[in-house]
Amino acid sequence: MSTRVDPFANITELPTFTTKPKKEKPVEEETIAHLAEQNNFPSRQPARASKAERRQPRIHRTGRNQQFTAKVTKETIDKIYRLANEMNVPLGELLRLAVDALERAGGSR
Repeated sequence: MSTRVDPFANITELPTFTTKPKKEKPVEEETIAHLAEQNNFPSRQPARASKAERRQPRIHRTGRNQQFTAKVTKETIDKIYRLANEMNVPLGELLRLAVDALERAGGSR
């Protein structure tokens, strides 16, 4: 039978491993940005979107625990929140008042 060949038989010195040096950037980022600005090159970065104005949180402990969801326009939402803020009532109470007013007015068409 043949014997296996020793792959390390011819190695006299063990190799030494070192880390690769960091590649230096040929040009600084600031220089590139300055040149791009001078030559009117557009940035590939997306423009920051302006943050939408957020309402203050409305926290009322009322004991209501049922969800009612409806799709409405932005104008309707703004009107509902404006009315609730003027009357200083939670949204559920505003809806109850509106439904009661509709019933009193004979809301069926």
